[in-house]
Amino acid sequence: MATAEPIEAAPGIEPTVRVSTLELFFDLVFVSTVTALTTVLAADLTVRGWVRVGLMLGVILWMYGGYAWLTNAVAPTSRVRRTLFLTGMGGFLAMALAIPDAFGAAGWVFGAGYFVVNAVHSGLFLYAGGPGAVAAVRTLAPLNLVSAGLVLAGGIAPGAWRYALWSLALAFQIITPYLHSLSSYSIAASHFVERHGLVVIIALGESVVAIGVGAAGLPVDLRLIAVAVLGLTLSYYLWWVYFEGEDGGAEGALASVEPQRRARVALNAYGYAHYPLLLGIVVLAAGIKKAIGHATDHLTVGQAVALGGGVALFLFGDVAYRRVLHIGRSRYRLWGVVGVLATIPLGLVMAIGQLVALILVLLAMLVIEYRALTGSVSRDEVEQPLP
Repeated sequence: MATAEPIEAAPGIEPTVRVSTLELFFDLVFVSTVTALTTVLAADLTVRGWVRVGLMLGVILWMYGGYAWLTNAVAPTSRVRRTLFLTGMGGFLAMALAIPDAFGAAGWVFGAGYFVVNAVHSGLFLYAGGPGAVAAVRTLAPLNLVSAGLVLAGGIAPGAWRYALWSLALAFQIITPYLHSLSSYSIAASHFVERHGLVVIIALGESVVAIGVGAAGLPVDLRLIAVAVLGLTLSYYLWWVYFEGEDGGAEGALASVEPQRRARVALNAYGYAHYPLLLGIVVLAAGIKKAIGHATDHLTVGQAVALGGGVALFLFGDVAYRRVLHIGRSRYRLWGVVGVLATIPLGLVMAIGQLVALILVLLAMLVIEYRALTGSVSRDEVEQPLP
């Protein structure tokens, strides 16, 4: 079995730590929560639906990030570690199953699953983490226990109390990194970048799955094939935005940060900045799911906003992530945010028109960005094809 073991490097270069197959298995279970959130939002494209999905994704992503930090320091190499890791996966699966009715009768299941995920995270760190990690987690664990307690209490509480307690839990998680020092955490850049890249590509797969779900029961004709290919192309360009050209740059940028600051930079780039990025994937997948069956019809305001807003959130998160790591040129992507939002009125006329416009905006953004880049460096430094 592959494990997150370091690969020897030349003197002066940090050893490479790769993601284990068990971690990839864990990510597949985590993405089941993304699938469930997409289903919830597609069924309720209103402000209430956005708030519910935003709250649930926020608290879930906090603990997903916690497990990425955990396996960065503690490889799941022993039977005890793998058993505890599997228990955490079970907690995530319980949350995924509860998400469709998390604001109803299944709220306590969501809260209990979250509490288990939290407890396993802290327990594994304390059981197998190095001296520095254990010292840091002794401060972090009580803080995480507070937020997990709020999520559990919210899952039990009725009505508006659930919104209030889960909002409080999310707010507490956002400020938690400022309540204790991060300098004791040792971040292996190669593992950290690869782990988050894998979850992004798996989540993008959800937008492709949404095409199949939206097409279920529809006659397979040229119109359906055309809109399905457009949805796939849109997902492809989001992949291009995140991965092409800067995949190695992110690893190098994170590795170049001095160890005392690296944990803070990693948190900002892969914690805070990745929240809108992953939320954008969920929102876009919900929009695609609705658009597939209405290719030549007009969309509702909520459906059109989901398509344009989902891509805009993804681009915004990508810009924030790149600015933290100082990679790429973000100004063109900020203009891309404006461009994709401008496609929303087209969706109110015809769904396929908005899909085409979104693809054209992303293509134009990437071509302009590429030409600006190749115009400022030599051809030997840049050998990147057009998308």
